[in-house]
Amino acid sequence: MKLFVGLGNPGKEYENTRHNVGFMVIDELARQLNITLDKAKFNGIFGMGVISGEKVILCKPLTYMNLSGECVRPLIDYYNIDIEDLIVIYDDLDLPTGRVRLRMKGSAGGHNGIKSLIQHLGTQEFKRIRVGIDRPKNGMKVTDYVLGHFTEDEKPFINEAILKSAEACKKWISTPFLQVMNEFN
Repeated sequence: MKLFVGLGNPGKEYENTRHNVGFMVIDELARQLNITLDKAKFNGIFGMGVISGEKVILCKPLTYMNLSGECVRPLIDYYNIDIEDLIVIYDDLDLPTGRVRLRMKGSAGGHNGIKSLIQHLGTQEFKRIRVGIDRPKNGMKVTDYVLGHFTEDEKPFINEAILKSAEACKKWISTPFLQVMNEFN
């Protein structure tokens, strides 16, 4: 069983903000795989399906970004999912807008959602798809920036990154992650 977790914040006011790019990827993946996010449990919403013979769970934690681990840990425990079968999709300030990077493991790099996951999972060794949102310009506060919406100029790049991230997720269902990394990085 593979678990795909997209990080973001719940609520209308956070829809389509930079910090919610993980949610956007899960929504796109759900659309492409025809999986409905119709289960509410463990402070998250998720949906299940079988793709190429592999059970798949798509999840959006509703704990707010900084507490993401509070949703993911109980979900992993309940369904007895190995950390090897988890991938987390989230925004990254250190990548240009629209750039996608896959990693096998790593530190939180200042990302509070990833800090929460590391704390609750007890390891930094879980797969990630980082979607670049760039850094704020003109002295804008980071919190205002990540909770802001993409500009018209950024939208084509972020839309392409969402599609690319969804493709990488689908590929990982039947292909070793290292091979997916080599193809998509």
